[in-house]
Amino acid sequence: MKRCFLLHILLMLVVSVNATERQKLNFNGDWRLAVGDYAEASKPEFDDSQWQQVTLPYAFNGEEAFRKDIVDLTDTISWYRKSFKLADVANRKVFVEFEGARQGADVWVNGQKLGFSDNGVMAFGFDITPYVKEGENVIAVRCDNNWKYRDRVLNSRYQWNDNNFNANYGGLPKNVWLHITDKLYQTLPLYSNLGTTGTYIYATDIDVAGHKAVIHAESEVKNEDTTARTFTFAVRMMDADGREVARFKGETVTMQPGETRTVTAQQTVENLHYWSWGYGYLYMVETGLLVDGETIDCVATRTGFRKTRFKDGKIWLNDRVMMVHGYAQRTSNEWPGVGISVPAWMSDYSNGLMVESGANMVRWMHVTPSKQDIESCDRVGLPQAMPAGDAEKDVEGARWQQRTALMRDAIIYNRNNPSILFYESGNESISREHMLEMKAIRDQYDPHGGRAIGSREMLDIDEAEYGGEMLYINKSKKHPMWAMEYCRDEGLRKYWDEQSYPYHKEGDGPLYRGKPADEYNHNMDQFAVEMVRRWYDYWRERPGTGTRVSSGGVKIVFSDTNTHHRGEKHYRTSGVVDAIRIPKDAFYAHQVMWSGWVEPEEAKTYIVGHWNYPANTVKPIYVVSTADSVELFLNGKSLGHGKQSYRYLYIFENVPYEPGTLEAVGSDGSRYQLETVGEPYQLKLTTIENPQGIKADGADMVLVQVEVVDKQGRRCPLDSRMVHFSLWGEAQWIGGIETDAMSLPVECGVNRVLLRTTTNAGEINLSAYAEGVKPAYLSMKSEKGESQPSLLKPQLNRGETPLTPSYKEQARDIEIVSAKAGYDSEHAVCSYDDNELSEWKNDGRLSTAWITYRLAKKTIVDDICLKLTGWRLRSYPIEVYAGKQLIWGGETERSLGYIHLTPTKRVKTNEITIRLKGAGKDKDAFGGITELAQPVAGELDLFKAKNGGDAKSELRIVEIEFIEQKK
Repeated sequence: MKRCFLLHILLMLVVSVNATERQKLNFNGDWRLAVGDYAEASKPEFDDSQWQQVTLPYAFNGEEAFRKDIVDLTDTISWYRKSFKLADVANRKVFVEFEGARQGADVWVNGQKLGFSDNGVMAFGFDITPYVKEGENVIAVRCDNNWKYRDRVLNSRYQWNDNNFNANYGGLPKNVWLHITDKLYQTLPLYSNLGTTGTYIYATDIDVAGHKAVIHAESEVKNEDTTARTFTFAVRMMDADGREVARFKGETVTMQPGETRTVTAQQTVENLHYWSWGYGYLYMVETGLLVDGETIDCVATRTGFRKTRFKDGKIWLNDRVMMVHGYAQRTSNEWPGVGISVPAWMSDYSNGLMVESGANMVRWMHVTPSKQDIESCDRVGLPQAMPAGDAEKDVEGARWQQRTALMRDAIIYNRNNPSILFYESGNESISREHMLEMKAIRDQYDPHGGRAIGSREMLDIDEAEYGGEMLYINKSKKHPMWAMEYCRDEGLRKYWDEQSYPYHKEGDGPLYRGKPADEYNHNMDQFAVEMVRRWYDYWRERPGTGTRVSSGGVKIVFSDTNTHHRGEKHYRTSGVVDAIRIPKDAFYAHQVMWSGWVEPEEAKTYIVGHWNYPANTVKPIYVVSTADSVELFLNGKSLGHGKQSYRYLYIFENVPYEPGTLEAVGSDGSRYQLETVGEPYQLKLTTIENPQGIKADGADMVLVQVEVVDKQGRRCPLDSRMVHFSLWGEAQWIGGIETDAMSLPVECGVNRVLLRTTTNAGEINLSAYAEGVKPAYLSMKSEKGESQPSLLKPQLNRGETPLTPSYKEQARDIEIVSAKAGYDSEHAVCSYDDNELSEWKNDGRLSTAWITYRLAKKTIVDDICLKLTGWRLRSYPIEVYAGKQLIWGGETERSLGYIHLTPTKRVKTNEITIRLKGAGKDKDAFGGITELAQPVAGELDLFKAKNGGDAKSELRIVEIEFIEQKK
């Protein structure tokens, strides 16, 4: 089989095509852009010489990212035009592929209208063969990113074109490709407009321990020649180092003119490396059509193989249970001054930081992510959940048609990307009928991909293959439940604490909806502490703690985002890194807690904050550690052991500041230290750049970090001086967060700016100076050529999936045989039925507020796990009896899900009674945690239910478990 190597080739002035080669050509270069509507711009003779010259991807309003509130992003008409030459394309097929446009895009070639796409999310393409010609050609695209854009077929607004969460970077903010093929060819995975499904690569009979599987290749083939064509479908597979590991063929096929057919081939392949979390191992699978021994069409698919399972409330990846911990990231995943239009290596950098923080899941929010981010997750080993499109609720009619069409297109386009483990059918619960419809789409187009399909909520719909709420904790013994977004708190990176500059008192900031907004104006000490507190809710219900478990949750968001906000800025500061990807202390707190598949697998300790304070400062020190105890030392002298809370948090109250070294030592051998840094001495410039070399293509970028350091090169954590830059050479200034000015302050001693290359190769020089410190200078060189995403190296840092178990069974549920109650015994089963939308409750009289459970065996109950209706709002005064012996009494705590009662007496019993002793007390313990959804009567959390806070002598139980520890 002929080597298929002509991928991602730079489109030169003239494209000349060998008759036996298929080409996928980078079509990003040399576009012209104008903002506004131009009546004649679709015509090839239109004069665009005065338009802005850009290299795609390029959002026309990308420079507004973080400089404007999301609601103020410019929404208007923009035009993009490109002139290109073709040669030797007679008897060939030519297609154009757009990875996406925002919101609606109309496309012309040589003045002929090809069609349009207007979902604002998904890739689309056109067969331009009838309209192109030898020599000069012109493609023109009119984009409309109006917030109120309406679907032109269904005359309905798109639910996800929303100025709350879906930042509106308009025009052509994603990549464009040109495909040139034989008239007998494998189709593109672009269902809308083209109606084709492309290639599908998957594995069956997966033997993880034996490193082998049956690899299947399927490809949709079209014969658009005037005669019948006979070919053999052939497959060649290369490993990550480019070595051939398999070669196999399907049957020889004859196709008639105009016929479309799916052809297949499969073979067992041994010595496989399985894609995994933090191990982005990928293969290149080439599928070719052989005619008389020559490959006349070859498609190269970069993919990986892994095994999944979703049952018993748990998630298996490569036969190992994985508890979800990661981030609900806005799909825009934007950067200051450019929005979503960044080179692929920057996606790897950002998404790789998620993995570095310990994330094993990114749930892209509301809409399908860009192909670039999906492929990046493949490379960095970051599992992901892929939505179609949604806002906050289920829909009907035209809007549901829009969503199912988008899901169909997204599945077809992305089904070869191994990092996708979940398809999300809706951001909020959808009906059973809609769930079945989405499953049917998945089963039609991706029946072998090993991906669960579900939605947020879905707590009582068995047809959903996963679910979970937004802010609360769920458990299940059926399909896995993981929180789709938790911890909405916000905090700016520049605020250390109350005791050091700029002296940010916890909670100081603007009101939110007329009330104090402490949760949205954190300093970094308390923001990191909140990460530990909130993860504890999930860690406590982890696999191994009983029959019903939580499969984890994802925190909203990873990086500060130009979307809905509640704190002092006009963008959301909930990220554990800021908008330019500088980590906050919360990033390192997650590293400690999230190093393992379920529990931490690496001993680690981290001290929150810094150690540069004014004399006579006394403050609490927070340490996050995997150890069972932590001792703190100041200049070698022990300050004792910290008070442990939320498993990983250790607090040392009233620590007096003394210059020198502060060190935390964990009982597991882990340690971490902070040093007092000297006086500011000089600026320091460092670059984060394209690993393939800085490319002079007009689209590559350089991320430059500026720091104020002392004489020893240590960052000065309290410095905030203004830094002034000068740039000369072959790059353009983009700037940093909120500003494109060539001066900006460091925050906590550090900041970053972005530069974009020109189309001319050469030197790039940057200098930085500030009052009171020595200046800094750096020089770089850009080179001709383009970055090739397909050649970016996978990140394999975590290694292959361990074959050992990821957790130990520490406890087990004691089976409940039956229950009787003071009222409505018929529905007593609802309190232990594994359905978190059902409950048992009495009639509001104290005399009926009791329920007795019969257990399958007589045993000592070590733990009682309860989810009580109104969990965040209501405290219940209850007593618990084993038989007739009181084993627990008191008021239940408020929570975001479950509470645990530890009996004070160890009594062997097979009968447990829960009895209410008085009216419950209502007070929201999580008042700062707000949801956008409107109150709904009947909500079991009571927080959202109309009149839900009216306390009576009610005993209301959503779920109860009796647990015994394994010896």
